[in-house]
Amino acid sequence: MPQQLLLQGVSWQKYEQFLQLIGDDFPNLRLKYLEGQLQLGSPSRNHELIKRNLARLLEVYLEETRIPFWGLGSTTFRREANSRGIEPDECYCFYEEKPYPDLALEVFITSGGIDRLAIFEGLGVPEVWFWQQGQFAIYVLGESGYNNSDKSAQLPDLPISQLTQQVMSSNPLEAVLAFRQRLRG
Repeated sequence: MPQQLLLQGVSWQKYEQFLQLIGDDFPNLRLKYLEGQLQLGSPSRNHELIKRNLARLLEVYLEETRIPFWGLGSTTFRREANSRGIEPDECYCFYEEKPYPDLALEVFITSGGIDRLAIFEGLGVPEVWFWQQGQFAIYVLGESGYNNSDKSAQLPDLPISQLTQQVMSSNPLEAVLAFRQRLRG
């Protein structure tokens, strides 16, 4: 079961100090910061399994369609001017490496905590996918914030329904092979 702790009234300086303190010594500790709120979490085994399956499948699509990508994993992204910081479950830049990802992926096993969309919006991430209860919620950044979408703006030809079906597979290798075959066929 994932563990979460939400702290209120944490200054940006304290957040930065905490990031320095933990460094790379605690790879399973995830931090989210939004305007004085700091959430610390530790992902569950099920969370990590879904996250890795999703990343593998998305990378198969990117390879098969020859879209250049940079997989940045759970890199820490932050912007002091907007008081926001996050370590997405997975994230990617497409066509060239950029300071902030083009796409961030978040897997929800539990609910509650800091508003992740508000963090990503403050960082200017163009697209965010939430995986929750066996389905995707795709959010595309517009002039007035994120809008829910049926398909990806970053990857408009990606067959979301087929991707969803394969993420749910009980056999990760078979899911990757089947998805690759469908993309080729």
